[in-house]
Amino acid sequence: MSESFDQYGNGDLAFTRQSNYGTTIEAMYAGATSFMRRRYSRDLTDVDVAVVGVPYDLATSNRPGARFGPRGVRAASTQLSWARPWPWSKDPFRTLNVVDYGDCVFDPGRPDRIVEEVMAWYQPILDAGVTPLSIGGDHFVTYPIIRALSEKHGPLSLIHFDAHCDTWADEDGRIDHGTMFYHAAKQGLVSPEDSVQIGMRTVNERNPGFNVFDAMWLHENGVDAAIEQIRSIVGDRPAYLTFDIDFLDPSCAPGTGTPVCGGFDTLAAIKLLKGLKGLNLIGCDVVEVAPPYDHAEVTALAGATVATNLVCLLASAKDPEFS
Repeated sequence: MSESFDQYGNGDLAFTRQSNYGTTIEAMYAGATSFMRRRYSRDLTDVDVAVVGVPYDLATSNRPGARFGPRGVRAASTQLSWARPWPWSKDPFRTLNVVDYGDCVFDPGRPDRIVEEVMAWYQPILDAGVTPLSIGGDHFVTYPIIRALSEKHGPLSLIHFDAHCDTWADEDGRIDHGTMFYHAAKQGLVSPEDSVQIGMRTVNERNPGFNVFDAMWLHENGVDAAIEQIRSIVGDRPAYLTFDIDFLDPSCAPGTGTPVCGGFDTLAAIKLLKGLKGLNLIGCDVVEVAPPYDHAEVTALAGATVATNLVCLLASAKDPEFS
């Protein structure tokens, strides 16, 4: 907590904060709900991280509603924004200049254009050398983001937390939140042999070369073993981390489109993410939060917690002493 309640009366920090750095107190239940009370801005001068919402869910195969995910995660993040994130020892917002870039704009009536429109939205961010932290939306939104990033960095290592592999074979050009990493691998956007998928508890008989550690493996071998595998496989390659909220068990994240039993709790997720500090992350996201199926904001809060830990990971890459 970096400032006293003398600052409490300013309100609407998304618009009124005087600096992009630091943590300032604002009532959890009031004010404009930017992500973690960061300033809403399209000015990327000296910015390290831009938080972008992608409110798209037309690729979902079960329950729609993830289009409300960015709004829900932002609102839930107000419950976390009054102090540095636990269990990290430093405030990432003192290390990084983070802005809320707002939501990607696209025409939902033109699904055939969604990839190009999302890529175009991210281009100014990448041109400015800013790292995107995205909030979905269904998981398909990751595809245009990594396509844009791969044009700059080459084939990426994918670090993928999910109940589903999202690599089911599909026709070229189809839009589906369960097949985009099949297309990404086929098109050379990601390098499967340098990528890790964790937590899967659905069946795909054909794996296009990814290193897969399914839910049973993680339950039996534990978080530390998973961290060791991820760090060994990814190394210092440019990596993109994508976290589908259904990696968590439905008891911890009911508000998602395709929940699958047998998953993990939020503490396991926090430990896994914290164990990846210092990796060369060139982008990250949390997706598939669907507030219409949530209860007491528990899933949105989990999504905000994951996103905040992702900010900490990005801070750890800039500051080797960040822990």
